[in-house]
Amino acid sequence: MMASLVLLAQVALSAAPGGLPFEHTQNVVYGEAHGVGLIMDVFVPRGEKNGAAIIDVVSGAWYADRGKLAEHWAAGMYEFHCARGFTVFAVRPGSVSHFTGEEMLAHIRTALKFVRGRAAEYGIDPQRIGLVGASAGGHLATLAAVTAAPEDRVQAVAVFFPPTDFLDWNSDGQMPDFEEIGPLLFADSLNGRSEEDIRAKAAALSPARQVGENPPPCLFIHGDADPLVPLFQSQTMLDALKRAGGNAELVVKPGGEHPWPTIREDVAVMAAWMERQLGAPAGAR
Repeated sequence: MMASLVLLAQVALSAAPGGLPFEHTQNVVYGEAHGVGLIMDVFVPRGEKNGAAIIDVVSGAWYADRGKLAEHWAAGMYEFHCARGFTVFAVRPGSVSHFTGEEMLAHIRTALKFVRGRAAEYGIDPQRIGLVGASAGGHLATLAAVTAAPEDRVQAVAVFFPPTDFLDWNSDGQMPDFEEIGPLLFADSLNGRSEEDIRAKAAALSPARQVGENPPPCLFIHGDADPLVPLFQSQTMLDALKRAGGNAELVVKPGGEHPWPTIREDVAVMAAWMERQLGAPAGAR
C-alpha cells in the first residue's frame, strides 16, 4: 500500500505544475535542533486564499523523511486543502532515530511560532490555524493541540488513525511493546529504566491522558480493520475530549486498514471539515 502511494506521489510530482492547485516551496528552514536544520515544505494556493493555515505534521512510525511527505501528497493532503484556499505547511518534526517524542513535540511548537511570526508574509490569520496528520503524525498533532499553552492554541485538529494512549492500547487492556517505542520515550531508549519511569513518560506522551480545558474541535478518521493502531485509540481520544467538554467527531471507515485504497476521499472530507472550522474569520462563522 505505501509503495503504491509513493508511486502515485512520484507521478504527481512529475505532473505539469499548472495542473496543481498550489505553488510548492521545498525545504524551508523553520528551526534548528542539535545543529540540524528543521524543515518544512510550503504549499500556497494558486487560487483565492481563505486566510487560514494548515500545519501538516509529516511523520510515520515517528520518521519524517521525504517519502512520508510523498505519501501525504499522493493522498491529496495538499491538493484538497489548497483547493479550498488553505496555505499548507508540511512540517517534518524530525525522526525517532535522532529525537524523542518530547523533542518532536517541541519542534511542532517551533513550527507554529515560525508560521505565526510570518503570518503577514504568507497572507494568513495567525488565529486560524489547524493541525493535521496521520498515524505518528496524527499522534504528534493531537498531542501538540491538547498540551498547547493558551498563546500556542490551534483552532482545529483533524487526523487519521493516531495512537493516543500508550498505557491502554486496545479494548482487551493490552499495552504496546515499550521496547519498540523506547526511543520515542527516552534518548537512550529504556536502558534499564524502572517501570514507573517508563509508564510516566508514556503517559506524558499520550494525548488522551493530557487533555486540558477548552480543547479545540477535533476530527478523527479511523478504519475498523486497522492492524497497526486499533480503532480503540481514536475512540479513547474521543471520550477524553468529550469528558473535557470538547467538540470531537469520529468517522469510522468500514474495513479500513492503515491506510486504505480510497483514503483520498476521506482527505477530501477532512479538508471540507477544516473549511467549516477555519474557512472564515471567527466573527463570520
